Amino acid sequence: MPRAQPLLIAGCLLAATAGAWDGDGELRLLFTGDILLSREVRREIDRTGRFPWEGFMGLFRQASWVAGNLEGAVGPAQDCLPGNSASPCFAIAPNLIPLLAQAGFRALGMANNHALDLGAPGRDATRKALREAGLEALSYEDSPVFLRLGAHTVAILALSIVPDRQGARVEVPSVPLRQKLRLARGLADLVVVYMHWGSELLEWPDTRQRQAAEWLIRNGADLIVGHHPHVVQAPECLLGHPVFYSLGNHLFDQKYPATKRGLIADCRVRDNVLRCGGVPTLTPAGSAFPELMSAGDSGAADALKACPVKLAPALAVNGYSLDARAIDGQSGYVIEGARAGVRPWRSPVLPLVSAEAGRLAGAEGPEFLFTLERHHSSIDGEDGVRPYVYEARPSGLVARWRGSALAWPLLDAALLPGSGGLLCALHRRDSFLALQPGAEGARTAAYRWNGFGFSGVEDPGVLARCRALLGSD
Repeated sequence: MPRAQPLLIAGCLLAATAGAWDGDGELRLLFTGDILLSREVRREIDRTGRFPWEGFMGLFRQASWVAGNLEGAVGPAQDCLPGNSASPCFAIAPNLIPLLAQAGFRALGMANNHALDLGAPGRDATRKALREAGLEALSYEDSPVFLRLGAHTVAILALSIVPDRQGARVEVPSVPLRQKLRLARGLADLVVVYMHWGSELLEWPDTRQRQAAEWLIRNGADLIVGHHPHVVQAPECLLGHPVFYSLGNHLFDQKYPATKRGLIADCRVRDNVLRCGGVPTLTPAGSAFPELMSAGDSGAADALKACPVKLAPALAVNGYSLDARAIDGQSGYVIEGARAGVRPWRSPVLPLVSAEAGRLAGAEGPEFLFTLERHHSSIDGEDGVRPYVYEARPSGLVARWRGSALAWPLLDAALLPGSGGLLCALHRRDSFLALQPGAEGARTAAYRWNGFGFSGVEDPGVLARCRALLGSD
């Protein structure tokens, strides 16, 4: 029988995730498109001595949180990796990074095809420079990032489906991305996907963007904000959610007329409802520095006017509202419990993969927290995804079931909605008893909580619903 063990209070939280804004009124999030600090942008800064965002600081100060997509990596140009000659290398001087903080940015996206222009050392140097400037680095590896802004917890997932200099990109759909979305959906009331995708200079979303956007929304995204095409692609309301396919360039040196126009996604939450519009920008000829245009010059507000999103509350277990925080220098998240405005406990750092709440023993049973966590096991000798079941008590989370990977090596698992506590699992086909790495494909299984663990359920109808839930049809 698994041993119950309380989770004790952890150390200090990462200050950057707490957010500077803690007002009780409207939450306002701004997202810009592509930002370049190399080539002609750097030359214009050096030549003129001007500040690139001198016309934006008032707008940015009015916002609760501002993010942009940073194209390039910190380091010298001689460190650029070999690559496709059609893809330039953007090396950023480290002394330019503090300008972003001075402008009012709170976070910069690193999930794009230029983040590895200078290899892993350049990526690490960029993250370090951003952190030293007080800026959050948004990467796929660290997603979701949880922000507590006033009464809201916002989860940001940053990802790129455009191959970087080493050919790496995120697949949509994929099991890891579905898990990140499930974790974000469970522990935040607003889920934002900050997305690098699309075709350069194409002024409308391509088929792959639309397909990816639909999948992301169906798997928990409230808002999608895109970049990479370097031109504005008109936003639209898709499945009842705002999608900014491309914000175009924000600070960039391209000279085509369409690349001179940009859009800032302007999204606000009031009374638990998200509404988005757009702030247009225009970069004058002969310059790379953008200027604000009047709101009437953008159709974004009209396109999204009838697209409010009612925010869903984050997880609650046994009367405790749960949210997550990262810890500086550690991999994983801390879960905090709150009741009646008081946060009486927080867990140690957990290597969370996903998190859900449910009545595993049926509608009349107690509420539990079901998580997937990544742990090493001496049983199979692997670092793998393991299921955990927790009970929320006044002293904190107590583990009721810990670490067994059920009947087969586990890829994913999720509670089946409306089933009274059934668990769907996606397994590798190789067996624990005799590992067969060459075995192809995956198998779907269903389980029911028995109070001490999980028992298999053989029901064709349930298995069909599980395959649909886990995308294993």
